Amino acid sequence: MNALAGIGRIVLRAHGTEAVFSELSSAYPLKLLSPRIHQDCVSLVYILTYGGGLVGGDRIDLSVEIQAKVALVMLSQGSTKVFKTRPGQRLSARSQGTSSDAVTTQIMNVVVEESGALFLLPDPVTCFRSARYNQLQTFRLIGNASAVILDWVTSGRRSIGEEWVFSRYYSLNEVWVDEECVARDVMLLEEQLQVPGLPARTLADTLAPYSCYATLIMYGPLVQDTIRFLSGEYARITVFKHSSPPNLLWSFSPIRDGNGCIVRVAAKGSEDVKMWFSEMLKPLESVVGIDIYRKAFV
Repeated sequence: MNALAGIGRIVLRAHGTEAVFSELSSAYPLKLLSPRIHQDCVSLVYILTYGGGLVGGDRIDLSVEIQAKVALVMLSQGSTKVFKTRPGQRLSARSQGTSSDAVTTQIMNVVVEESGALFLLPDPVTCFRSARYNQLQTFRLIGNASAVILDWVTSGRRSIGEEWVFSRYYSLNEVWVDEECVARDVMLLEEQLQVPGLPARTLADTLAPYSCYATLIMYGPLVQDTIRFLSGEYARITVFKHSSPPNLLWSFSPIRDGNGCIVRVAAKGSEDVKMWFSEMLKPLESVVGIDIYRKAFV
């Protein structure tokens, strides 16, 4: 494999009232696209993959540097699909490639300097049957930098009866402010070993009835209005027994004296989650601009 395969780098800086890229580079299977937008000090990048998704053995390694007084919005176009092998690949071709147990890996390291901001709002990860996926993301905020980090996963191809049938999903998100780790969130989903004498429970049994799980981490001065809005909405929730599980559940946890928060969501469908975020994160419109905000939740 090419030593540079899957490597990407983004460096964003201020030039007057514009946010300009000092560097925007990527190598197969990663593709980075930045459409022209009309919003002062804000740039938009789409994180894409060639070939319709990632397969076992693929590795993405993306480094991002956001300099002072600019904001970067990072989106995707459709869910990140993770296959065990490339769709349509013949058995003879598979035997020459990576092993059937090869892991798909995505690594992202982000540094946001003073007064800079990151808005990472991709579509969810969707792991197909028998896929193995690791995601490691580290965010370092300097001083009064801000960040919004959305990480979510779906159960798979529900339309053909695939629900939670991948082999392994692991996601780690760490947020540092200066030298302090203010948030560390880990999600590990995999089939449990059967214990003799106990009834067997599949991953689908454990996670039912929900088919989408999301984690949102927010921090910094630019997102305080959104944090206050979410906190107010959460305080209004009335707890009572349901005759059946609700379509969507969510929780709100403040971090570092209310300078940030972690929001967790579970829902019966990914569209329910997308619509919920579209409504609950509305205060961000004034930060990134209405047009860009709408692109995040198309």
